[in-house]
Amino acid sequence: MAEEKVQESSTKSKAETKDAASKSVSKVKAKKRPARQSKMRKLTRGKVYIKSTYNNTVVTVTDLQGNALAWQSAGSLGFRGAKKSTPYAATQVVKQLIDKVKDTGLSDVDVSVRGIGGGRESAVRALHNYGLTVNSIKDVTPVPHNGCRLKKVRRV
Repeated sequence: MAEEKVQESSTKSKAETKDAASKSVSKVKAKKRPARQSKMRKLTRGKVYIKSTYNNTVVTVTDLQGNALAWQSAGSLGFRGAKKSTPYAATQVVKQLIDKVKDTGLSDVDVSVRGIGGGRESAVRALHNYGLTVNSIKDVTPVPHNGCRLKKVRRV
């Protein structure tokens, strides 16, 4: 007898909780977030980081504190495979990036280059050719002091 009462009360409580849950869910409406718009700050000086690998070229523009304003890579522009690491792809990356940040009024940049890919020099030249004043160029490629063994060289 006691077991029957416990089973009846448990079935009632489950049904009641389902009804209450469905009522509370139906009352709550999801609020749509507005599309996030990046606010480009006005600045005249900045830093440009160029990472040029054997597979891709990535260029990032930051303010003097290092906060990223915009970035672009050869892969994001639609270059695929071996074409991502070409000098032409690097110039197109810089061109698109300058179009992104032209509203900020950026004119003077300090350039840091990392890596040994094909787009190193052409990216720096493109920065100068598209109207930015390059104040300094630093090579910040990490060089090991006899650390890990390198991968074997591909022979094609």
